Amino acid sequence: MGSLIALGECMVELSPAGEGLYRRGFAGDTFNTAWYARRLLPPDWTVAYGTCVGTDALSDQMLAFMAGEGIDTAAVRRLPDRTVGLYMISLTAGERSFSYWRGQSAARALADDPDALEAALRNRDFIHFSGISLAILTPSARDRLCAAIAQARAAGARVVFDTNLRPRLWEGEAAMRAGLTLGAAVADIVLPSFDEEAALFGDTNPDETLARYRALGAGLVVVKQGAGPVMIWDRDAGRAEFTPKPVARVLDTTAAGDSFAAGLIAGLACGMAVDTAARAGIRLAAQVIQAPGALVPGIFGQAARG
Repeated sequence: MGSLIALGECMVELSPAGEGLYRRGFAGDTFNTAWYARRLLPPDWTVAYGTCVGTDALSDQMLAFMAGEGIDTAAVRRLPDRTVGLYMISLTAGERSFSYWRGQSAARALADDPDALEAALRNRDFIHFSGISLAILTPSARDRLCAAIAQARAAGARVVFDTNLRPRLWEGEAAMRAGLTLGAAVADIVLPSFDEEAALFGDTNPDETLARYRALGAGLVVVKQGAGPVMIWDRDAGRAEFTPKPVARVLDTTAAGDSFAAGLIAGLACGMAVDTAARAGIRLAAQVIQAPGALVPGIFGQAARG
C-alpha cells in the first residue's frame, strides 16, 4: 500500500488519426506518467493527480476521464474563470512536434493556494513533477511549489523530477536554467535528457549531466539519450549504463520519457533494484513509441510489466 501524486497540467490532446482527422484525448507529461503508473502499481496503491481545471463541460469530461482511469482527483482544484489547455500533435517519421493553446489554462494556478498544495502533498510516498510543471507557473509560484515539495520530502516523500524542457514556456534561457536547478534541488531522483541538457547547459557528455544533478543533492540520476544508452548514477549502487534494444517501427515518440518515468517509479515502489526498475521503464517506453498518442492501453499484458 502506498501513494503517488503527479503534479502538472493535463490537456486536451488532438493526435493524428489519418486523412486529416484527429482523435481527442487527454494527456500531459506528468499525467501520462500517472496514467502508466496506475497500470503498473498494485491495486492498493493510490495514484493521484494534482492540478487545476475549470468548471466548464470540457473540464468535467477531463475529470470523468481521470476518475474512469483510476486516477484520484481529490487534489484537483476547480476554478470558475479558467478552462483546460489544448495541444495538437504533428508527426514526421515518428518524431512529434506540438502546437499549443493554453493561454487560459487553469493549471497555471497550481501553486496559488499554499494550503491546498500542502494538503495535496501530505502523506505521499512518491511525488512526481517536471520542468513543464514549473514552466507554466510564475517565478513566485515556482518557488511556492518547490517549497511545498521540499516540505513533503522532509516528511518522507520520495521526489522524482523529470527535467522535460519546453523552451517556449519559459521567460528565457536564464529562467529555464534557474527553474531546472530549483526543481532538481528538491528532488531525490532526476530524469534529464542529454540532448536537452547539452543545448541548455552546454554539456559535452552525459557524465557532465550526471555530475550537475549529483551536486544538487539527487541520490539517483538517470540520463536518457533517446535510442542511445541510458546512463545511471545511484548513490548506493554507483554508475551503470543500459542500451535499449532497437525498435523496428517507431510510430510516435510522444510520452516515451513519461512512460519510462512510470516504469522506473513503479519498479522502485515495488522494491525493485534501480537497474531492474530502469530496464522496466525502458521496455515500457519501447512499447509506447510503437503506437500513436500519449496513452496506449493496448500494450498492457505484453512486455510492459517487465
